[in-house]
Amino acid sequence: MESSPSKPFKGKKRKKDADRPPHAAKRGRRQRAGADESERADPLISVAPQRLRQPIAAEELTELLHYAALGAGGTIGRPSWCDVRAQSRVEGVNVVVVEGVSQSDFYNHYLTLSNLRSHFSNRLTFTPGGGGQGSSTALLSTIFGTPVEAPPRRQDGKLKKALRTHPVVLKYGTSKRGLTAYVLGQEELIKRRYPVKGLAGFEDFACVDCVDVTDASPLFGLDCEMCLTRRGYELTRVSLVDSEGKCAMDRLVKPDSPILDYLTKFSGITAAMLDPVKRSLRDVQAELRTLLPRDAVLVGHSVNNDLAALKLIYPHLIDTSLLYVKDFGQRFKLKLLAEVVLGRSIQTPEREGHCPAEDALAALDLAKYFISKSPLKLVEDHLEDLWGLTAEDDDDEPAPSSRFADVLQRLGRSLCYVGKRRDITLHPANQLWHNSDKQVLASFLGQSKRPFFSVLSFSSFSSRPPCQDHKVSRRLQQMRVVFAGPFPAGFSQGEVRRLFRRCGSVRAVQMLTGTHRVHAAVEFKLLEGAALALQLLNGALVQGHALKVQRPVSEATLDFDATLEALANDAVNACRLYTLKRAHAWDGQPSASGQLSHETLMKTFGRFGAVESVTLTGKPGGRAKRAFIQFERSEGKRAAVELWLEKYVTCPALTPAHTASGVWRHRGPHQRRGQTEPEPPQNVAERHRMQKLDARLGKVFRSLPEGALSVVVLLAPHSFPPLRLLSAEEPPSPGLCFLEIKSKVKGLP
Repeated sequence: MESSPSKPFKGKKRKKDADRPPHAAKRGRRQRAGADESERADPLISVAPQRLRQPIAAEELTELLHYAALGAGGTIGRPSWCDVRAQSRVEGVNVVVVEGVSQSDFYNHYLTLSNLRSHFSNRLTFTPGGGGQGSSTALLSTIFGTPVEAPPRRQDGKLKKALRTHPVVLKYGTSKRGLTAYVLGQEELIKRRYPVKGLAGFEDFACVDCVDVTDASPLFGLDCEMCLTRRGYELTRVSLVDSEGKCAMDRLVKPDSPILDYLTKFSGITAAMLDPVKRSLRDVQAELRTLLPRDAVLVGHSVNNDLAALKLIYPHLIDTSLLYVKDFGQRFKLKLLAEVVLGRSIQTPEREGHCPAEDALAALDLAKYFISKSPLKLVEDHLEDLWGLTAEDDDDEPAPSSRFADVLQRLGRSLCYVGKRRDITLHPANQLWHNSDKQVLASFLGQSKRPFFSVLSFSSFSSRPPCQDHKVSRRLQQMRVVFAGPFPAGFSQGEVRRLFRRCGSVRAVQMLTGTHRVHAAVEFKLLEGAALALQLLNGALVQGHALKVQRPVSEATLDFDATLEALANDAVNACRLYTLKRAHAWDGQPSASGQLSHETLMKTFGRFGAVESVTLTGKPGGRAKRAFIQFERSEGKRAAVELWLEKYVTCPALTPAHTASGVWRHRGPHQRRGQTEPEPPQNVAERHRMQKLDARLGKVFRSLPEGALSVVVLLAPHSFPPLRLLSAEEPPSPGLCFLEIKSKVKGLP
């Protein structure tokens, strides 16, 4: 009897979506939910289960990278083979190309490569595309040099010269961005001599404890007034305005040293105002620490001077004098910016001195205005009244380069390549050349601010002899084999095949005649078949004989249980299970089993949780008797595996989705059908090198910002030694591509 459903089943909706490809069904549901809701969500990349079983080439990977970096527009369309949700919220793109490591290498060292298999929920076979992209140089040139059309274009088809070469556009690009894009980076803080912890001259400055800021962090306007004392300029008044525009703090401060000049003309401070004041610099420092949230961003006009007066180190700053930038580093006065941009008069002649609360509010509103618009739109609106320029037509100007790298830079987005020196279509100024993977990693991690688009090349495996395991790992091949017996005398190979195919599709059966009684080696097409044979047939009676089913035992197979457990918990298998029709008799006689259908499986397994897709296995046009069920959440898979079903046998999916369609058809050069090749023990030195590679990949992934697209390409060797050429049926082992958009809470649906 089937278990009771844990969730109500809505048959009409399931049936409607079941008739459509899973990827299209998901896309349809998103469209019905509305595009605005999708854009508000965190970015996410997914690949339809059917598409996972098809390899991707360099051109398709490039299609994804360009879309993730630039969005749809011009010649850039949405990738046809995957879905990227909320592309506009992608915070960066990082690609790591690992030369000389193949798909077989990954599965041969599967347990060793823990970072690589746990951080990525999408894994596809990678093969060289047209034009010889099998080499890393060709792949990198394809990524950087493929022509694209920049997404923002004016109606006349190009940006006019005055806009294209404007200092604001050159510095910040053309697209609208969040406030974090305008927070001063550590490198710029040091270069412009802002108070920074650890720098000489700021040892006695108080330091505010902060956390990382986001685009939702609150903005606070800050302005200070000073007077001249025996020690120089010291603080006499400080004002803080909150994100709502309300004055959160306005305090007079008594300097520690005797005052020589109150600077009343500028500060508005008089002796009568300061005479009764007892508040010290330390008091206002403490009050600021209390008032400011830990993720607050301070906004000011030349805010470094205000922090110097406060003797305060604060890491998250927006300086409006650097936002509205002029040529040659010149800066606008706050009074002029407020008048032209905000239409507001401040620091008027009839008032004696400046009002710091008024100035703080003006700086805050200027920053908000800048963030609310794209830099291009802001420049267009104020090109003449603020910068004194006009956007004349420039038809005689040569057309700008349409290569992806050049377009990305014109949009104000940084990019770099870090790796061995190569002849790639990227300006040398954007390349960092190093001779070892260790130096490549240190150079990338040592950058004060991650480039928006970065490519790293790890080449320490490039000189290694290519893997001779061909299509897949012999380790996975061995895990598909079980030994069984004893069988009754005269039990045929065909009878063994019929018995074991109830657990899964059988690739080959070899009768073992070297034993006293009849035994057989059975190789399944998928790992799940061998796992179910051990679970269901070990101990079964076959014509009165108790059957023993076991895996081959050798030095190389001792960690098979750990590998299988890791495969079941793999990111790509977390929501997948394998199922087939239950056979009720194990006496060697065939049992009746109907053909599986999408609709029946969606209805049956939908009771345990939302089903994303159903993938039937078997020969095209044949009767499907086995299937993979992809749930939207892992809880659905666990419930379906743990609860007993009358008509179905289930087990956690073990086979990687990208290899589940008959990829493992090959045989070695000297291997006859039905024979299995023993796997040699792993080389200790090779395993150590793989451990170092995995650790480096883990460090790169952890260093990326939340919302960044991370791609790792295992670029397998594409040539073999002349004396060891393989036949056309035995191609070299392909590469592998891993995809993930990093999220705050890494986990699968």
